[in-house]
Amino acid sequence: MDEERGEETGPQQDYPRQWEADVVLSDGGTVHLRPIVPADKDKLIAFHGRLSDRTRYYRYFGPYPRMPERDVRRFTQVDYVNRIAMVALLGDDIVAVGRFDRLGEQKSAEVAFVVEDGHQGRGLGSILLEHLAASAQERGLRRFVAEVLAENSKMVRVFRDAGYQVSRAMEEGVVHLEFDIDPTEESVAVARAREQAAEARSVHNLLRPRSVAVIGASTDHRKIGHAVLTNLLTADFTGPVYPVNPEHRSVRGVRAYASVLDIPDEVDLAVVAIPAASVTEVLDDCLAKGVKALVIVSSGFSESGPAGREVEREMVRAARVHGMRVVGPNALGVVNPDPEFRLNASLAPQLPGRGRTGFFCQSGALGVAILETATERGLGLSTFVSAGNRADLSGNDLLQYWQTDPATDVVLLYLESFGNPRKFGRLARRLALSKPVVVVKSGRNAVRAGLAATTVEIDETSVQALFEQSGVIRVESVAQMFDTALLLAHQPLPQGDRVSIVGNSSALGMIAADVAQAQGLQLAHEPVDVGAAAEPEEFAAAVRDAAARSDVDALITVFAPPVAVPGTAYARALRDALQEADAARSKPVVTTFLAAEGVPDELVVPGPDGITGKGSVPSYPSPERSVLALARVTRYAKWRAAPKGHFVRPDVADEQARSLVEQWLSEGVAELGDERTVRLLGCYGVEVVPFRKVADVDAALAAAEELGYPVVLKSTSAKLRHRNDLVGVRLDLGNEDAVRTAYADVQRVSGIDEVYVQRMAGRGTSCVIDLLDDPSFGTLVSFGLSGVASELLGDKAYRALPLTDVDVASLVRAPRAAPLLAGYRGVEPADLSALEDLVLRVATLAEDLPEVRQLVLQPVLASASGAAVTGARVSLGASSAVPDTGPRRLR
Repeated sequence: MDEERGEETGPQQDYPRQWEADVVLSDGGTVHLRPIVPADKDKLIAFHGRLSDRTRYYRYFGPYPRMPERDVRRFTQVDYVNRIAMVALLGDDIVAVGRFDRLGEQKSAEVAFVVEDGHQGRGLGSILLEHLAASAQERGLRRFVAEVLAENSKMVRVFRDAGYQVSRAMEEGVVHLEFDIDPTEESVAVARAREQAAEARSVHNLLRPRSVAVIGASTDHRKIGHAVLTNLLTADFTGPVYPVNPEHRSVRGVRAYASVLDIPDEVDLAVVAIPAASVTEVLDDCLAKGVKALVIVSSGFSESGPAGREVEREMVRAARVHGMRVVGPNALGVVNPDPEFRLNASLAPQLPGRGRTGFFCQSGALGVAILETATERGLGLSTFVSAGNRADLSGNDLLQYWQTDPATDVVLLYLESFGNPRKFGRLARRLALSKPVVVVKSGRNAVRAGLAATTVEIDETSVQALFEQSGVIRVESVAQMFDTALLLAHQPLPQGDRVSIVGNSSALGMIAADVAQAQGLQLAHEPVDVGAAAEPEEFAAAVRDAAARSDVDALITVFAPPVAVPGTAYARALRDALQEADAARSKPVVTTFLAAEGVPDELVVPGPDGITGKGSVPSYPSPERSVLALARVTRYAKWRAAPKGHFVRPDVADEQARSLVEQWLSEGVAELGDERTVRLLGCYGVEVVPFRKVADVDAALAAAEELGYPVVLKSTSAKLRHRNDLVGVRLDLGNEDAVRTAYADVQRVSGIDEVYVQRMAGRGTSCVIDLLDDPSFGTLVSFGLSGVASELLGDKAYRALPLTDVDVASLVRAPRAAPLLAGYRGVEPADLSALEDLVLRVATLAEDLPEVRQLVLQPVLASASGAAVTGARVSLGASSAVPDTGPRRLR
């Protein structure tokens, strides 16, 4: 590979490998982007030869039928600093080229690109522009200019629709464009909207194929290739199914083909069930055939060890450069019960019922159990994907798809690990605003071997903060997931937390009431017990009355069947009562009818297409489980209804800060020390109360005179420096004698090597603001009150970047000790807005400078007059977090 790139000579020594990327196009296909190299000479000539005369004219402003050798060298030999070119590869062919040339000594460059005719309209122009802009910024450029023929409306639109502030001027049929390439709120929004549409389309291609080929379809009933083919046929897939087996003319009575290339018609999806070592051999054939997606059910990849992991990486790389997305390897497969497709391209023998719940699962073995459980409990699915090793397509891709899928109302995820946790947080937060997301997150202490190659380890504190901010409903087990999903799928969200409990058993009613109050739900009234001997009509009347009350937001019914009375009569009475009570249609209802699990037939309200529809009442085996499900949904409804705030950016000197950090890192500085810390924080408007480090009592007196009395004398112990603990603190020193006495006291403390004199900041509640570094996830902002009790109890709150103004406000109010800041027991309240501003500035610094690996502000004295930072520590280091910024790219 290095030889092909020509890295052995000239400027190729600085080949920017970090600019390579796999990207998804607007039609769901993929290409590989990388910087051009001299070895691309023949590919570039071939690319130029495939361009139409019109495309050449638009790019070069005149006839350009042949590319002279001199131009070939100039176009392929660049310095990756002042002249940069990127190529988009599909298979072995270049399908698009983008480049820019710096204009003299300016921070501007002229940009241009050209896309092969057959690949125009796939979004390659906008993707090249994003990646060129990112590489230009890395090289210190700030502005692009472009010359485009006025009649080349498509190219003009690429620049116009990118979200930048573009200035235009036209002269003699040529449009002159100029724009700054720094990301704007609009350009980021445009890129993310395109990302969502492209990644959703790639999943659409996977789940809604018109035809399926099974590569490795076998006549041997013991092999997975036979199972997949059988399941496709048994589910009655609505399109053609093509077995691929070079040794047999037919498999299960269906004509077989020796190669996918021999299939006479188009193939949208290929299920691969051949040994791992042979998978890459079929990719060229799939590309030539125009296959859009692969489901690899074969094992023997990263779960088998380092050798298998390398085969898996090469396979995914090859699939992407061949334009295909991959599910797996080691996958259970994909399922779409929609009658238009009836797709069961999986190893699961039974197609689940149709519904409006999407399910993503990483575990194949668990996936079979999940599908069986969904069928048993009457939870219909819209789509199901079990991704196995998740080498390419992941849960994030499914979140993109479900965002705009009209057939999905509820999303369920079984996750063992994260590939890009920050992107997950962004996507889940956006999706949860309209569709609930329920997650089981396992793998807290270990990760399955097959996921190691694509897994980002993430601390549990980070996971919890991520879920809470994103509105994700986290559950501890698959059983809890189904409990919650049944309620979300069939009942409306509650408008509040007031519940009514109606039943025919006082014992069950009391259990439900205890659990409800323990979960933060409010009883609208005492539980209603109609008695064990009550007739169905009496039970129904009590339910109807409770549902119609204006002070009730949700209804819990508990039912213990009388010995001699059929339970179905009560179920029908319950259903009829709820339908009669119009007010109940906006209120969720849960029940423990006959300890049934799922939706009993008597409580089903059919939807317009015959499936179990809205208004159906889920039943749980115990009142505890029904109330717990309701409590989870109520908390989600509260999050969804609450203001989400805005991403507010304070006025900061971020470019100056960036320059300082780059300089210090180049000098090998890790711990900033006092002076550098104050300079960096000052760029973000964070002022540290003035202080001086002193070596003796005379220096302490001079510092006190300079800073102005009263002062604070404090010292640190070398043994405790890693905790930033202060010892020998002396406050409110108002004159020279007080300073001399305090300094003598400090000298008697063993191990003291640093003494500070600081201007007295006034009294206040001591707080700490810091950044928690998760080396894979990124940075969390933490806030808490100082003190042994808070530290012992872990009384800190965390939020994941980026923070909205609402996130910031909730963070400073989240610790259990936070009432001390709000006037507890008559104490004057602290200025919480000043604390919020300080947290926002720290969060902005962390977002701008991922190289800041640790930052601690302690103590921060919060009082009615503001928030005074009296101690700070900052350290730098290379960030290894998976980014969620920059141009679009796959993991």
